Amino acid sequence: MVGYFAYSIAGRDKEHIYLIIKEETESVWLVDGKIRTLRKPKRKNKKHIQIIKKQNLENSLDSITDEQIKYAISRLVKD
Repeated sequence: MVGYFAYSIAGRDKEHIYLIIKEETESVWLVDGKIRTLRKPKRKNKKHIQIIKKQNLENSLDSITDEQIKYAISRLVKD
């Protein structure tokens, strides 16, 4: 799941798109490059997200920046 984009389906951030940067047993850590940066990721229950399998950025997560995440999400929204 790490490196995929996810769509929030519950909570205050409903309908928001994030990038998954870390996965745990019951939860994932999400970033969007704007409010939820790499320094301050959001922890969310796996039940409350929907995976978007259009892009997988797992290979480049070590060197990705917040600006690149914002750009990738904006391109995903346009499609």
